Amino acid sequence: MPTRRNSIEGKLPFTTASAHLAGLGGDDAARLAMVAGDITLVLDAAGRIVDVAANPREFPEAGGWTGREWLDTVTVESRPKVMEMLSAMRKGVTQHWRQVNLISGEGDIPVRFVTVSLGATGCLAIGRDMRDEAALQQRMLQAQQSLERDYIRLRQLEARYRLLFEQTVEPVLIVDADSFRIREANQAAHQVFRSRAGALLGGKLTALFANPVREQVIAFLGSAMVSQGLAPLDVALAQGGETVRLSANGFRERGGQFLLVRLLQTADAGRPDAGVTARVIESMPDAFVLTDAAMIIREANAAFVELVGAASAEQLRGQSLGDHVGRPGIDLDLIESQLAKHDSARNVMTVVGARDGFEGEPVELSAVRASGDPVCFGFVIRPVGRRLRDLPPTSDSPRSVEQLTELVGRMSLRDIVRESTDLIERLCIEAALEYTANNRASAAEILGLSRQSLYSKLHRYGLGNMADAED
Repeated sequence: MPTRRNSIEGKLPFTTASAHLAGLGGDDAARLAMVAGDITLVLDAAGRIVDVAANPREFPEAGGWTGREWLDTVTVESRPKVMEMLSAMRKGVTQHWRQVNLISGEGDIPVRFVTVSLGATGCLAIGRDMRDEAALQQRMLQAQQSLERDYIRLRQLEARYRLLFEQTVEPVLIVDADSFRIREANQAAHQVFRSRAGALLGGKLTALFANPVREQVIAFLGSAMVSQGLAPLDVALAQGGETVRLSANGFRERGGQFLLVRLLQTADAGRPDAGVTARVIESMPDAFVLTDAAMIIREANAAFVELVGAASAEQLRGQSLGDHVGRPGIDLDLIESQLAKHDSARNVMTVVGARDGFEGEPVELSAVRASGDPVCFGFVIRPVGRRLRDLPPTSDSPRSVEQLTELVGRMSLRDIVRESTDLIERLCIEAALEYTANNRASAAEILGLSRQSLYSKLHRYGLGNMADAED
C-alpha cells in the first residue's frame, strides 16, 4: 500500500529554492541523497542499477548489485511495487513511499523506497531500513496475542469458577469483610436461608442469623479475616431456628477484603458415635481424605495435612485431590474407573506432591466409594518411601517377577528394558495390564508407549491381537 508518510505532497515548497540550491554540486547532491536514506540506488531509464550507496554491514549484498535490474534484487511479492514506482516515475506522478523486501542471504530486508526523477537519465531510489520498525511491530503483535490469550484464559477460569460455585451442594457465600454485605451466594445458600434466587445479594449476612448469636458471628468473621484454621462455629438461623456450622476464610481482591463463608448442616451431630468416629479419623497415623464425586476435598485428617504440606484442613477444603495426589491424567483416572466398576481400590501405587519436575513422594492408596446422595469417596494414603528404598537399585536387572512389577508405574518402559531381555519386557506389559484392569490405553501411558506400539507388542507376545486391543 502506498503511504503519504514523508511524501512531498501537501507540503509547502521552498519559496526561493533556485536561489539557495543553485550552487548544489554533484558531491553535495550525493551526500544529500545518502543522508535522506539508509540505502540509495542510482537507476537508469530502464530500471537498471548503475550505482549504490549503502552501509555494507547493513546491506552486505548491495556491493554486487551494480549492473543488475532493480527487480532482480527484490522478492517476488515486491516486484509489482517496483514496477509501479518506475512507471509512476516515468509519468512524472508524485511519488509515495512503498515498502519492498530486498533479497539477502540472512533473510529478506524490509525497506521503504521512494523514487526521485533525474530527468531522461533515470532516477534515484532512496530507501530507509524498516527492520527495527518491523521488529517493534512483531513485539507489539506478540504482546497483543499474549494479552488475548490471558484474557481468554481468565474468561475460561471465570466460567469454571461460576459453574463450580453454582453446582456445589455446599452453601457458599462471598461477603464484604467491612460491611458484612453478601456479594455472591450460590443456589445451595439460597435454599438454606429459604430465599428466592438472587434475594441474598446486597443483604447483611448477620441479619440471617438469630439475634442471640449475631455478636458471636461478627466476632468470628473478624477473627477469620486475620487468622486461618479457626474451628467452625455452630449458630442458629433467623428463620426456622435450624442450627448450621459456620466456617470462613479471608482473602483480598482488588484492594478490598472479603470472606469466603461456608455453611454445613449439623443433622448428624446428634449421633452418639459421630464425635468418636471423627476423633478416630483425625488421630489415624495414615492419611485420610474425603472427597465428593468430582474429587473435591471435603474433609482431611491431620496426617493428610502433614503429608501434602498444607497449613490446615481448612486450607485444603474445596481444592481438587488431583492437585496433591497422583500424576496428572493417570493415577486418579485409573482409581476413579476402578471405583466406578468395583466401588473400591486397594493398594494402588501413586505419588504425592508431584510438580515442577519433582516426581513426588511414593505412597500406597486405597479408596472406597460411598453410594447414596450425594456420592462421596474415601481415601486412605500410606507413605511407602522407606519400603521402596529397601528395593534393589533399578540400574540392575530385576531378579524376580515381584521385583519387576514393583517398578511398573514408577518409571517408563524404556528405562526398565534398557538392559533387560524380551522376557522382562513381556512381564512389564503383563504387570501394566493387571495394574490398569486390562485398560490398554492407560497401560500405554504408564509404560510410556503409544497405543500402536503397545498393540504391536501385545500381538508379538501373544497377549492379545489388534482387534481385541481396539475393543
